[in-house]
Amino acid sequence: MKKLYRLRKNADFRRARCQGKSWANKLLVLSVVTNDLDCSRFGFSVSRRLGNAVVRNRTKRLMREAVRRQKDRVPAGWDLVWIARRPMREASFSAVERAVEQLLRRARLLKAAKESQFQVPDGLPKLS
Repeated sequence: MKKLYRLRKNADFRRARCQGKSWANKLLVLSVVTNDLDCSRFGFSVSRRLGNAVVRNRTKRLMREAVRRQKDRVPAGWDLVWIARRPMREASFSAVERAVEQLLRRARLLKAAKESQFQVPDGLPKLS
C-alpha cells in the first residue's frame, strides 16, 4: 500500500481508538475516525500476544491484502485502524476477506462496487 494510504504515527492510531467508533467480529476490530484529507488511510495492529514474528507478519499480510482489495470502495476522508484478534492465527484468506467486508458494511463505509467494464483494444471487433 502506498505511503499516502498508510497510518504510521502512534498519535493517529491512538486518535482512532479513543475518538473513533469501533466494530468487531470474530477475527478483527475496526476503529474509524474522520480525517481532513482527500484520501482514507489504513493502519494495522497485531499484538505480540497473537504469536511470534512469523505469525504476526502473516496476519498483517493477510489483513493488508484483504483491505487493499476493498480500498477503492471506501470513501475518502477516513482513518481506519484494523486490529487482529486471536482467531486470526488460524484464519484463511477468504475468512479474513469476508471479515473485512463485513466490518466495512457495518461501519457503512463500503461504496457499491463499480461495474467492471472490459475495454476492447483499438482494432479488435467488439462482441455485442
